[in-house]
Amino acid sequence: MTTSAFSADPQQALEQWLAHCEQLHPKEIDMTLTRVAQVRDALGLGFGQTPVVMVAGTNGKGSTCAMLESVALQAGYRVGLYIKPHLVHFQERCRVDGRPVEAASLLPHFEAVEAARGDQALTYFEFTTLAILHRLAAEPLDLVILEVGLGGRLDAVNAIDADCSVITSIDLDHTEYLGPDRESVGREKAHIMRPGKPVIVSDPMPPASIAAHAEAIGADLRQLGRDFSYGGDRQQWQWAGRSRRYSGLSYPALRGVNQLLNASGVLAVFEALYERLPVSAQAVRAGLALVELPGRFQVVPGSPMLVLDVAHNPHAVAALAQNLDQMGFYPRTHAVFGAMADKDLANILSRIAPLIDHWHFCDLPLPRAATAQVLAQRFEEGRAQGLLKAPGDVGVTLHTDPASALSAAAAGADPADRILVFGSFYTVGGVLKHGLPRLGAGVQPESMDAPAAGDPHR
Repeated sequence: MTTSAFSADPQQALEQWLAHCEQLHPKEIDMTLTRVAQVRDALGLGFGQTPVVMVAGTNGKGSTCAMLESVALQAGYRVGLYIKPHLVHFQERCRVDGRPVEAASLLPHFEAVEAARGDQALTYFEFTTLAILHRLAAEPLDLVILEVGLGGRLDAVNAIDADCSVITSIDLDHTEYLGPDRESVGREKAHIMRPGKPVIVSDPMPPASIAAHAEAIGADLRQLGRDFSYGGDRQQWQWAGRSRRYSGLSYPALRGVNQLLNASGVLAVFEALYERLPVSAQAVRAGLALVELPGRFQVVPGSPMLVLDVAHNPHAVAALAQNLDQMGFYPRTHAVFGAMADKDLANILSRIAPLIDHWHFCDLPLPRAATAQVLAQRFEEGRAQGLLKAPGDVGVTLHTDPASALSAAAAGADPADRILVFGSFYTVGGVLKHGLPRLGAGVQPESMDAPAAGDPHR
C-alpha cells in the first residue's frame, strides 16, 4: 500500500494511514519487541552519534520530555521529540525544533514502514512509533527525546538504545501488562536502561527493583536524594548534582506540586550528558520558564476558571486534587469527567470527590471507554457505600461527549466558579478540538482562534 492510494489532502491521508494501522493486528496491545526489532532492522533505523534520551514512568513523562525539549532549544540545539498521546492531531506526537511536524511530512515514513514490515502484523502503536522514529532519523538533530508508552521492557520505543534513560514516578497503572505492585512496574520500566549509560530516577521513593536492575547490568544509576537534590522557598529554588549546581532558579512554567521532581530529573540528564551536550545556566532558566505542555494542569483564565488535566490514574488524580486545593477559594467546582473502563475508577473518584460540587460525566468515542452512565453508577455506588466523600448537594448529569459536557458546565456555572476537565487524553482533547475554549458564565463556550496542539495509551 502506498500514500498515492489515499486522499490528496495530507491530513486526510494521514488519517487513512492511521485507520490502516488499526486493522493490521487483532490486538490493540501486544507487548513484545520482536516484531518491532525486525522492522527496525529492515528500515536500518538508528540515530548514529546523536544523543538519545528515553523517558519512562507512570506519571510525569510528558512534563519531563517538555522540559528537556525546552531547555535544549534555549541552548540552541535542534531537538526531535516523540511525545504521546496526542490531544487533537496525531502529528502532535512528532516534534522537530519545538513544533509539531506537518502531516504531509509523515506520509513517506508510514509508507516506508509498510514496505519494510512485509507480512509482519504490527499493532497501531508499533507501526506509528516506527514511522515517527523513521521521520526523526531523517532530520539533522542534536538531541532526540523519546517518551515510552505504557511499558518499558517490551515497549516499542525500547527497540532504540538510549544514551541516557529517565524513570519518573512509579505507581500502579496498566497492571494487566506491568504487574500488580510497584516493584513489578519498576522492574518493567527499568529495562529501558543500558549498560554503562546514565539512568536518572526522579521518583523520591523508587521501587527497589530499579536499583537492582541497574546494578545487574552495570548502568550508571543517578537517584534523586542521593546523586542530585533540590530545595527552595516560595520565590526560587536550587539544584545540586554530582558536579554541577544551579541556584536562584524560577519555578517551572508548568503548574503542579510534582514539577520540581520532574525538573530535577531534567537537570540531572543535562549534567549526565554535559560533555556531549553542554547547556548554560541561562538556557536552563529560560527553558524552564518558557516550557509549555497542554493538558497538564493547564489553567485557562476566564469566568469561570477552566482547568484541563489528563490525569487518569489514582496517583495523578491525587496530585491534581492537591493542586486544585492550593488554587484558592472557588464557590463551586464543576467537573467534566470521561475515562477508560479499565481504570481504577473507585480510587480516582474517591481522591477528588470532596472538591467537586457538580459532576458532568461524558461518553468518549472508543470502545474501551466507560459510558457516562457507568461512571455515574460508580460514583453513586461509592457514595452509597461511604467509600467517597462528596458535598451533600452534589449534582450529576450525563453527556454524549466532552464538548457538550463542557457547554453544560459553563451554562450552569457562576463567574467565580471553576470548571475542571479531566480523566483521559480523550476527555481533554474532546474540548480542544476547535481550539482552546474561552468561557463566560452562563453562555456556550467559544474557542480561541489558536487551536491546541486514537491510542490505548491515552
